[in-house]
Amino acid sequence: MKLYYSTGACSLADHIVLEWIGTPYETQRVSREERASADYKQRINPAGAVPVLEEDGWLLTQNAAILNYLADRFPEAKLGGDGTPEGRAEVNRWLAFVNSDVHPAFKPLFGATAYLEDKATIEKTKDAARKGLRALFERADAQLAGRDWIAGQRSIADPYLFVTLRWAKGQNIDLGGLDNLARFVARMEADAAVQKVLAEETA
Repeated sequence: MKLYYSTGACSLADHIVLEWIGTPYETQRVSREERASADYKQRINPAGAVPVLEEDGWLLTQNAAILNYLADRFPEAKLGGDGTPEGRAEVNRWLAFVNSDVHPAFKPLFGATAYLEDKATIEKTKDAARKGLRALFERADAQLAGRDWIAGQRSIADPYLFVTLRWAKGQNIDLGGLDNLARFVARMEADAAVQKVLAEETA
C-alpha cells in the first residue's frame, strides 16, 4: 500500500492509522503545486487532493473512505469498533462528526472566503468560523469525559480529531478549559507511532 500525503493535511490521520496497523506501506509526500498539476490530477486524483491510498493499482480517495477501508481491511487492529454494529456505528458517528462538521468549518480559516475581496468581511467569516469550531470542540470535549478515545476505544476517528486539534492550535482557536481534549492531545502526542509519523512528515 502507498499513501499520498501532504504535510499539515488531513492525510496525517491515514498515516497514523497505517502505522498503528503495522502493515508494510509506502508514503509519497506531494506538495500543493504537485497536487495542482495535470499529471497528478490525471493519474492520482482528479480533485488534486490528498489523501490517496494506492493498493495493487487501485486508487482510493476521500479520507473517510480510506479510514473505513483500513479498519475493515485490518480488523485485527480493532480500529473499527468493538465488533458489534453499535460499536461500528459509534466509530462512524464520530468519524462523520470530524469529517463532515469539524473539518469543513475550517474552510474560512484556510482561505475559502478570500473571494469576498474585502478584508473586514473576510475577517468576520474567520471570527465566525472560530466561534463555530469552539462549539464543536466543546461537544468533543464532553464526549471525552471519562474516556480516553472519542468513540470509547481507540479507532480511526481519533487521528482525524487529532489533526483538527493541531489545526485549531495553528489558527488561534480558543480551546481554553477543554481539559478532556487537552488530555487527548497529550495521549496522542505520547504515542510512539504518532511521534514516528510526525517526525517523518515534518522532516
